[in-house]
Amino acid sequence: FLLITCSYSNLHNPDKNVERTMNGQVLLFVSLFALDAVYGQVSYSIPEEMSRGSLVGNIAQDLGVEIRRLISGKAKIYSRNNEEYIELSREKGVLLVKERIDREALCAHTALCALHFRIILESPIEFYSVTVQITDINDNAPKFEKNEMNFKISESATVGAKFVLDGALDLDVGINDLQNYELKPADHFTLKMQNNADGNKNVEMVLQKSLDREKEEQMSLVLTAVDGGEPRMSGTMLIHVTVLDANDNAPVFTQHTYKATVTENSPAGTLVATVSASDEDGDLNSKISYSITNTQDNVRNIFDINKENGQVSLIGNIDFENSKHFQIKLLASDVGGFTDSSKLIIDVEDINDNKPEINIMSKSNVILEDTEINTVVTVINTEDLDSGDNGMVKCFINENIPFTLKTSENNFYSLVTDNDLDRERSSEYNITVMCSDEGVPSLSSSVTLTLLISDVNDNAPVFERSSYEAYIVENNTPGLSVLMLKASDADWNQNARLSYILEDSSVHGVPVSSYVSVSAESGVIHSVRSFDYEQLKEFHFRVRAQDGGSPPLSSNVSVRILIQDQNDNAPQVLYPVPTGGSLLAEMVPRSADVGYLVTKVVAVDVDSGQNAWLSYKVHKAPDRALFEVGLHNGEIRTVRQVTDKDAVKQRLTVVVEDNGRPSRSATVIVNVAVADSFPQVLSEFTDLSMHDKEYNDHLTFYLVLALAVVSFLFITCLLLIISVKVYRWRQSRVLYHSNLPVIPYCPPRYSDTLGTGTLPHVYNYEVCRTTDSRKSDCKLGRAPSHNVMTMDPHFTGTMQKMHIEKKIMDEPDSPLELHDVQ
Repeated sequence: FLLITCSYSNLHNPDKNVERTMNGQVLLFVSLFALDAVYGQVSYSIPEEMSRGSLVGNIAQDLGVEIRRLISGKAKIYSRNNEEYIELSREKGVLLVKERIDREALCAHTALCALHFRIILESPIEFYSVTVQITDINDNAPKFEKNEMNFKISESATVGAKFVLDGALDLDVGINDLQNYELKPADHFTLKMQNNADGNKNVEMVLQKSLDREKEEQMSLVLTAVDGGEPRMSGTMLIHVTVLDANDNAPVFTQHTYKATVTENSPAGTLVATVSASDEDGDLNSKISYSITNTQDNVRNIFDINKENGQVSLIGNIDFENSKHFQIKLLASDVGGFTDSSKLIIDVEDINDNKPEINIMSKSNVILEDTEINTVVTVINTEDLDSGDNGMVKCFINENIPFTLKTSENNFYSLVTDNDLDRERSSEYNITVMCSDEGVPSLSSSVTLTLLISDVNDNAPVFERSSYEAYIVENNTPGLSVLMLKASDADWNQNARLSYILEDSSVHGVPVSSYVSVSAESGVIHSVRSFDYEQLKEFHFRVRAQDGGSPPLSSNVSVRILIQDQNDNAPQVLYPVPTGGSLLAEMVPRSADVGYLVTKVVAVDVDSGQNAWLSYKVHKAPDRALFEVGLHNGEIRTVRQVTDKDAVKQRLTVVVEDNGRPSRSATVIVNVAVADSFPQVLSEFTDLSMHDKEYNDHLTFYLVLALAVVSFLFITCLLLIISVKVYRWRQSRVLYHSNLPVIPYCPPRYSDTLGTGTLPHVYNYEVCRTTDSRKSDCKLGRAPSHNVMTMDPHFTGTMQKMHIEKKIMDEPDSPLELHDVQ
């Protein structure tokens, strides 16, 4: 081994406003191996924020490599994370800054920050490890997470009481990091800082003078955080103090330090630990609230504490490879503003959750058949992020091939030829490198190196989604495009040519092909029929994507079609319903109070969603409205006190309307009898029935008589006109033969009857079935209300039978008529 140490100054700096000098130590280790590969290590140190093109170091001189060797060997930089902050100039043999380096973005608050990469040369293969340490400059001011804090402190707080403050965060490290805090004004409080074992500072506000709420109820303090850089930088936070009464005991944690263990990759919600504190105060002053005060890390994004019971649980992902330990700063606060702090140290247990990573450093795509034995074909690097046995990796290759895998150094392997190659015997090789760790259970990774290989159909089609779902509105037009499936195949040419096939299945015993079809080329699914949401709400089927290889490979995907509802059904009234030969009437006593429940209209809509949301309203009611209907429940109630002037029979028309667009509705007519006893109702409805019968008997007679009279008048007028014309004609003839002077006579015009025997006007009639039509009857089953009466149309004046359903004389006009309004 050869050890080289050198010092140099950074002479290449385009930024003239910043004068920096850099003293770097370069440590170079060079070792020669038997496999024609050279390995070495060199280290540099540079400050952050150097401008692009700044000199890092003379790599050719430090490694003892000639510049022409760098050019002929196609020297290049390899970085595992592809973070190219440094670039190599082969022609000059130096390392230059490629991109501006921000140490805080690169390494956060880590004291030692370095870039690790390798320089690789080919023909023969050589590689060198390079480490560039990034030093900090004072380019970040301390910053508080919050602009202000609020404290509520009892006036009985004793001198020396401590109040934990949120610390500031300075992204710089070392002397440029946060160094001190200042508090102004300092009349009542002073600052106390404690250095933790992890290097952070806890800052506490200590009461040095008793508070008096009667003199000063509110105080505003300014906390300033100052770093140690040149020039010094600072940040401020405003502290509001509200003085309260009579809380003189602070919470006290049961332990100064808690410890817990959690396994990485534990699910969110996992209980990690439970902390507790006690307060000697009573009632409300003893209520303690727990919180996490970490500000310089992402602890609060991973852990959460229950404010009430102090249970610390997991809310984020824990990765052992990122963080092996967590220190949670805990704060217990009572309602008076007194606090106590503690910390919870959590150790993360590693599990074997990372597979070995296989990186191909360099490889040859074509190997000549006269290649000598022990020629290096490929250099492979393996890494496992786990630790211990979980990170120990061993690699091997498949057998019966003229290659072998040799270990170069830790985690580096060289694939070399092990036997003579013969193209005629085998024109291509598939070399599989398998690497597995020693964890339990063991995880492994593999990579296949293909030399002169042609395509085979080894990849099945893959759909873009694991399943598909589409919506289609009912009453659709057949042939409508519903959904387009898309699959891809990693193979090439014919092996990647896909066709889509609808797999045989049935929906409610009917082949799915009678519902949908799929285009073999485009994968577009079309509807074959029109769907009805009330009959079919959804169905499933599978589509297969098949490539054109031999043999073909295929994959299936599940498709779910959901039918969306339209407002194509009007509401249906379930109660009250018409009954044959009788009518339904709701009885309301005249002593009924305001809000008396008369009956309830019940309706349903077979649609769904807002299309089935029903509302009720009175469409037609007597002039002196006595009733109202509930907008959403259909309950008919009285809106005022019943009076003697109110008629015994009340007729209401209720409209039931859904919430669809456009809306549909139905109407129902409800008869209500206002009476205190059944005889009053029977008398009213009996008179109406007798009158209706006489009215119906005379109605037919009057219609026939009117028709006969009209016909007689028409014929009479026609004969009269003819007679007059004949008479006039005869008179003119007499005057003509008598030689008397003829006096012209013009008879008056008569009205034209249109010669049709019908009325000379067109009339439009609207048939409305009211209480006077005496033509309809209603039949209703058992009513849900005790005030419902059913009347027998053959009633003769005495009550024949009374049940819960009471029959009364039927009014010929039905009180219940349903009309669909669309």
